[in-house]
Amino acid sequence: MNETLDITITKTEQSRLTVTDFSQLPFGKVFSDHMFIAEYEDGAWKNLQVLPYGPIPMSPAISALHYGQAIFEGMKAYRQPNDTVSVFRADKNFERFNKSAARMAMPSIPEDIFMQGIAALIDIDKNWVPNQDGYSLYIRPVMFATDPYLGVKASDKYTFCLLTTPTGPYYSKALKVKIETEYTRADEGGVGYAKTAGNYARSLFPFAEATKAGFDQLIWTDAVTHEFIEEAGTANLIFVIDGKLVTPSVRSTVLDGVTRDTIIKLAKHAGIEVEERRVSVKEVIEGIENGRLTDAFAAGTAATVTPIGEIGYEGKLYTLTDPATRTISAGIAKTLNDIRYGLAPDEFGWNFIL
Repeated sequence: MNETLDITITKTEQSRLTVTDFSQLPFGKVFSDHMFIAEYEDGAWKNLQVLPYGPIPMSPAISALHYGQAIFEGMKAYRQPNDTVSVFRADKNFERFNKSAARMAMPSIPEDIFMQGIAALIDIDKNWVPNQDGYSLYIRPVMFATDPYLGVKASDKYTFCLLTTPTGPYYSKALKVKIETEYTRADEGGVGYAKTAGNYARSLFPFAEATKAGFDQLIWTDAVTHEFIEEAGTANLIFVIDGKLVTPSVRSTVLDGVTRDTIIKLAKHAGIEVEERRVSVKEVIEGIENGRLTDAFAAGTAATVTPIGEIGYEGKLYTLTDPATRTISAGIAKTLNDIRYGLAPDEFGWNFIL
């Protein structure tokens, strides 16, 4: 990291901590007292500040609203046994954030602004980091175009913002998912590998249709043939086939998930064979039927490791093995959580201690 930045701090006059029920924390609805903001103009980032969480004044003509220049990330901070706070794999999220920015013709964010912004924000709101088992402080970096101009071009002005929200487990049960064969999340040459807002907007309608049919999430397939599996809703998808960890390989239509990467590294470290490759729908369905596929789970910052219990395909529902019997994913999930919460040695140097 470079020299310490000049960040203006304005504290809230009234904290909401005393009126927040930490036993009831629906994901993404309860926000901490403060936020971090930086502005990009004339080719430089400026006006770095931590200020009370609240509305941001903006023109209704800003580019983000009309042409979709908006990207984000997701990471978590964890309370450690010695009461310090760490952010898990922030460097990986920083790299992916700038990869998304490049694809969307947006300026990169310097590492010192990204990291020191997180540190300054959590330092003020450290009491918002939960200490319950399975809970964390979710961090949402977001950048959006702010030029009040209706011409179709990349904006000249941007806002970078960091929001934090205390949260509990995202899912509380094994998922019932549907293999989607009509709608698509991403296509070759597009922006599927970037965490841009439009990727999620296009998924909302098919997701709503799936929930009407009783499913919790979708399994996305390739846009051309719908023969190959890509992601699970808003997370990566991982299977255990013949005792091997098998996951769709990263490509322009598959997000390079931080949790996915972490799980792969932990599995290899534990001596589990890993295959990153194209995974066909046919292989998955036949694997369930002949018993070769013994586990399937979603992997993501919010989802962490969430077992999939049932998969719907072409009107038929396939039931997977009981999640309680899945030793491989359960073992990896425990190791991952132990590292994040400081209960096991961080051999990989993943914890960014604040």
